[in-house]
Amino acid sequence: MGNVSETDEAMNQWEVVIGIETHAQLATVSKIFSGASTAFGAEPNTQACAVDLALPGVLPVLNKKAVECAIRFGLAIGAEVAQKSVFARKNYFYPDLPKGYQISQMDLPVVVGGHITLQVGQGDKAYEKVVRLTRAHLEEDAGKSLHEDFHGKSGIDLNRAGTPLLEIVSEPDMRSSDEAVAYAKSLHALVQWIDICDGNMQEGSFRCDANVSVRPKGQAEFGTRREIKNLNSFRFLKEAIDFEVQWQINEIEEGRRIQQATVLFDPDSGETRMMRSKEDAHDYRYFPDPDLLPLVISDEWIARVRGELPELPGQMRERFVSEFGLSNYDATTLTANSEIAAFFQLTVAIAGKQNAKPCANWVMVDLAARLNKDGKEIAESPVSAAQLAGLILRIADNTISNNIAKKVFEALWNGEGATADEIIEKQGLKQITDSGAIEALVDEVLAANPANVAEFKAGKEKAFNALVGQVMKAAKGKANPQQVNDLLKQKLAG
Repeated sequence: MGNVSETDEAMNQWEVVIGIETHAQLATVSKIFSGASTAFGAEPNTQACAVDLALPGVLPVLNKKAVECAIRFGLAIGAEVAQKSVFARKNYFYPDLPKGYQISQMDLPVVVGGHITLQVGQGDKAYEKVVRLTRAHLEEDAGKSLHEDFHGKSGIDLNRAGTPLLEIVSEPDMRSSDEAVAYAKSLHALVQWIDICDGNMQEGSFRCDANVSVRPKGQAEFGTRREIKNLNSFRFLKEAIDFEVQWQINEIEEGRRIQQATVLFDPDSGETRMMRSKEDAHDYRYFPDPDLLPLVISDEWIARVRGELPELPGQMRERFVSEFGLSNYDATTLTANSEIAAFFQLTVAIAGKQNAKPCANWVMVDLAARLNKDGKEIAESPVSAAQLAGLILRIADNTISNNIAKKVFEALWNGEGATADEIIEKQGLKQITDSGAIEALVDEVLAANPANVAEFKAGKEKAFNALVGQVMKAAKGKANPQQVNDLLKQKLAG
């Protein structure tokens, strides 16, 4: 693979085209066509009933909760929820597929169209991207082949067989690995937000396949795509796409043709390798499953599910901008997932709408950094929304400065007090706002630092900052910074 500069140069001549297929395991307690449990981690083959094992004479019965999950998703992305959809048999042989076919949807899926709006990049380079969705359909998962601890043999675990999945297929709208990762993260957050999938990638609840091709810039026709299967982390998704893109460009530039294929990503080597070519691909011989009636979804059912949906991320983003005066970037960051959004809203509810921007800053910057440092999720934060709000209120009323607030936050994090007020009182951190006391400190510093005073009057602005630092040091960081600045300017101008 070429180095970064070679890759950048190649990107000026080539356009990357990416579409993503995602399997989201639906949050049901039982399987899509049987009553067996979907709980993770059970002993092999202890959660596979007669239907999952495909014993003679068994019949599938559709799980209503799985259908409602699909409806919720369709409404959340602005798609058409098909009032009639059909289950089909996808025929292929594999040891972990006891029926010899997988029940899925082909010609008539339950969800058609829709889109997801996402934020790509950060800061000044951030931009908004709309990715269109082709469809989302219901299907059952297969079992799992086990190749370890079997004395050179393989075993089959059918616990996952029949687990309900929603396969979500995007249009080939993404043009970089960054856009692909932003899409996957947005989709991952959305399925958790609307409570249809737990999003646990380590347990296989959310898996992505990336279809990747390249074409010369300006060409309308797509290049030949290769599908990277079963990417179960955002980091692997990015690494796999970046490698695959450069590999395809190198192949074409060296005069070789890209062969349509399914490939796997090896995290250890950082490379993709071919699993099977198009010529080896199966003819699945789809046909309607005769054991399942068409799925009919009434207007009343759709209306009821719509009424049960929570406020969606896009709606909440718009509200944060209009109600709290936040920037679009801040609002997008705070609605990255439902737990962050809930924490922020509770903080604002206590600290007041007038403090919405400081609340946003503390949640996005200080709290996020501390969580990241300790490897914690926001739900595990030792500092609650109520404690953070109490801290922000003490900054707002000038009880403490921003610098002192960071010390109080650290003390709250370490459990040194139940509230900001308690820590401020216990550690004597209350800000000095008495103008007479601050003026006395300013006079002392000016008298003790004639060289800095002379430098400032000679036009050196840095000397002013040095004087501010001396005053704050004398006040042990507790003087009101704005008052220190104002009084210093008055004295120096005199």
